[in-house]
Parts: sequence; C-alpha cells; structure tokens
Amino acid sequence: MPRIHLTTFIAAPAPLVFDLSRSVDLHKVSMEPFREEAVAGTRFGLMQAQDTITYKARHLLRNRVWRMKITEMSRPGHFTGEQVQGALRELRHAHYFKPCDNGTIMIDLVDYRLPYGWLGRLLDTLFLRRYLARILELRIRTIKEFAESGRWRSLLQQ
Repeated sequence: MPRIHLTTFIAAPAPLVFDLSRSVDLHKVSMEPFREEAVAGTRFGLMQAQDTITYKARHLLRNRVWRMKITEMSRPGHFTGEQVQGALRELRHAHYFKPCDNGTIMIDLVDYRLPYGWLGRLLDTLFLRRYLARILELRIRTIKEFAESGRWRSLLQQ
C-alpha cells in the first residue's frame, strides 16, 4: 500500500495545532483552489471522534464526492480519518502531534490504495502520489500559517 509521510515543525503548541488540523472551516480555506467543501455530516467547527464528513471538490478535472470518518482521536496527540465512501479503494490519514521545544512536530501519514489493479499502481507511480502529496503540503502550509500568525483566532473563537 502506498504511503505519504510528511513531518512539519510548527511554532505553536500541540493543542492548537491539533484543533486547527481538525477544523472543518480551516479545511475549506486550505482547499479553496479545489472548491472543496463539506456537504454532509460535520460541516462546521471541530471534528470529533466518530464524526463523519462528506466532501465535494474538483480534483483531476472531475467533481468528486467522498465520505470520511474520524475513527481514532486522543487530544492533543493524534487522530485518524478513514474513507468510508469514495473513489479510492482505501484511504487512511493519521495525524500525530508531538510537543517539542518552541512548538510542535506534526506528522501526517497517508496510506491509500487505488482500484484498477496494475493500472492503478501505474497511475499512482506516474502522477497520483505527487498530486496527493501536493494537496497535503498545501493543507499543512495553511495550518502552519494560521497557527504561527495568530489567524487561528478567527476560526477557533467563534
């Protein structure tokens, strides 16, 4: 199963980075280039354990809809979301938050499996892995920017 592993230092406390990472509102901000939005389930605020959320977005020249479920959560250490419906055969995104001097180490592990057998593996090798990593990097940059700049107040203190 392919895995994307990204590690990021964020100069903010782990509980704040944890909350920003599970903010549906910040997710929408970070995914504006793809017109991604929550259309069912938890649509605003902070995701909680066992919440489901259905997203709609434009990816790879097509409108797509998929549903995720928060299957594990332990504030402020980690949470995991898993696809329960969507175009991929499997998708599991684990988020880890490790306090360190002057901030937090955020670790994103995304495990996924495409349908279509050998053709899916070829598509993954040719472009999908890089595409998914770029989306994840955009999301991480947004979380980092909000956490370090103080812009988080507009999202979490409503």
